[in-house]
Amino acid sequence: MPIQQSDVLYTAVATAENGRDGRVATDDGKLDVVVNPPKEMGGSGSGTNPEQLFAAGYSACFQGALGVVARQENADISGSTVTAKVGIGKNDDGFGIIVEISADIPGVDETTAKALVEKAHQVCPYSKATRGNITVTLV
Repeated sequence: MPIQQSDVLYTAVATAENGRDGRVATDDGKLDVVVNPPKEMGGSGSGTNPEQLFAAGYSACFQGALGVVARQENADISGSTVTAKVGIGKNDDGFGIIVEISADIPGVDETTAKALVEKAHQVCPYSKATRGNITVTLV
């Protein structure tokens, strides 16, 4: 169920100049980065790129969701990390992305870790937003 405007707790605002070969900045000045296509896509690779920014946001959001789930399950996830790998490639109608989420949770057994990651995937806002739109693999 989509949230309503009245339910919004925070809104991030970013503006891009010159698309994939320019600059992206937030309205509060906390993020201001040069973006360039990666060398693999014919760019200079000298700046960051939208896929890196998406990977950063997704991994941080997923780690937060993992924390929520762990608290609900009374699981200790101290020292855990979440890595998002975001790939871009050609598809039938231009380009698409694919994501691999991997979590390292040293304080729990593999079965518990897998269950926590699956539950986090159900509650993470990025996972919800991408569900049915892109392939997301959990590792």
